[in-house]
Amino acid sequence: MNAPLPSLSALRAFEAAARNLSVTQAARELNVTPGAVSLQVRELEAALGVKLFERRPRQLLLTDEGSAYAATLRRAFRMIREATEDLAGRNRRPMLTISCTPTFAAQWLVPRLNNFEKRMPGIDVRLNASNRLTDFERDAVDVAVRHGFGHYEGLVSDRLIDDELVPVLSPALMRARPLERPSDLRDHILLHDVQRQDWRLWLDAVGADEVASTQGPVFVNSNGAIEAAKAGDGIALVRLSLVSRELREGSLVAPFPDGIATDLAYHLVYPPTALERPAVAAFRTWILDEARKA
Repeated sequence: MNAPLPSLSALRAFEAAARNLSVTQAARELNVTPGAVSLQVRELEAALGVKLFERRPRQLLLTDEGSAYAATLRRAFRMIREATEDLAGRNRRPMLTISCTPTFAAQWLVPRLNNFEKRMPGIDVRLNASNRLTDFERDAVDVAVRHGFGHYEGLVSDRLIDDELVPVLSPALMRARPLERPSDLRDHILLHDVQRQDWRLWLDAVGADEVASTQGPVFVNSNGAIEAAKAGDGIALVRLSLVSRELREGSLVAPFPDGIATDLAYHLVYPPTALERPAVAAFRTWILDEARKA
């Protein structure tokens, strides 16, 4: 005889809380109160006889049992959702979920995505732009673009774009205060993203030791530094691949265009079985082609 299943509302409350690691975010997503979510999760734990969360002040952590259960529920809910959509005929398009940083999304991927959608019009593309490291099971993500050395345990990694750092500024600022040699940067404001050490690496590589590498504002991501450079607020040190469009259109200029190469690069990352889905295989082929053109 099959054991009775927990209530669907309790399962939904737990899955949402586990995915967000927040009762408040789960309540907002489900359009109920945080108290209702907490009660449903506690009732689920009581019914199962298993502790699903470690509750700490201002922090919610999954136990090992809770993490495994949440991953299974996430797959189950996705299968139910896709089966329902298929039965109702509302959406027969395969879905592709891509994870990347907001900067990579804004500067590189989004301007090109229209080309993919023209090539593969039957795929529903969803973009998850976040600086948080992707968990493929927890986040229900198909592929991710990561910046690093390309070694990710248990995942396949394709090298997309080599990482070259170049200083860029607005044409107006270049005309007002020309840069003839790297040492001239001492008279300019340097714009930083969170990788503040990049300027020191670049200045050391070009022999501009006298330039103070830490002066200037810090932005939460490269996109903020790029926008500030376009506005004439200073000089940003950015990855060449992220500003190819701006350099081509002339909204930014690179006075020292020979980039400083590093061992880091952008990689397309996905689970070993991901390419069994035609949508993922098509996206991989397309983005590798786009990267070769960049």
